[in-house]
Amino acid sequence: MEVDEATFEVEVLERSREAPVVVDFWAEWCGPCRALGPVLERLATEADGSWTLAKVDVDKNPMLAQAFGVRGIPSVKAFKDARPVAEFTGALPEPQVRAWLQGLGPSPADLEFEEACRLEAGGSLPEAADCYRSVLNVVPAHSGARAGLARVELALHAEGLDEAELRRKLDEDPSDVDLRIRLADVEAASGRLENALERLLDAVRTSSEPDREEARRHLVRIMDALTPDDPRLLSTRRALSRALF
Repeated sequence: MEVDEATFEVEVLERSREAPVVVDFWAEWCGPCRALGPVLERLATEADGSWTLAKVDVDKNPMLAQAFGVRGIPSVKAFKDARPVAEFTGALPEPQVRAWLQGLGPSPADLEFEEACRLEAGGSLPEAADCYRSVLNVVPAHSGARAGLARVELALHAEGLDEAELRRKLDEDPSDVDLRIRLADVEAASGRLENALERLLDAVRTSSEPDREEARRHLVRIMDALTPDDPRLLSTRRALSRALF
């Protein structure tokens, strides 16, 4: 995001109390700035909200550059808890930039995400769900927390469901979408995501409204349990699009 003298306090200092903010002091005429900028932007995208990139045009905001001792550009400074904690000057190679970023340490959201994962692994599902929600309140784009919350909610929905009984009833009435949804929840909660996804895709293909929409909604909920780089997510999206249109 572009920040200036009017927005710096809120977008950098205050935001850095929740997660690190990396500020790139640059100028349009600066060749090394144009080389470093895309590297920082790509790494910020990879970070998925664990830190934020802010860009300050020093020609338009000379007071900010002066306030933070910028004597050469590009100048990159990291802020945590409303104060600068690390910096470098010049267009460093990407491996060095990565190493510098790793030195910033985990953000509070990172630590809470780790705690959520620990609670989920230990079977404390309601507490894990609360932790994942807390992470998402701070970093809405945190794909790991989003997937974790979806996994935990699926497990909680599946608690108390008898798979054998669901299958018996479904054999008697294969068109019952509610049974198909509940069985998909059980399958997803036990790690059989492919079975759950295909079961609900089939329900979308073969049902009429409003059952079709209910199956689609539950399918999306299970898709949320997949991380963005999971190949099953793309293939399911394509299959869902074909089923709907």
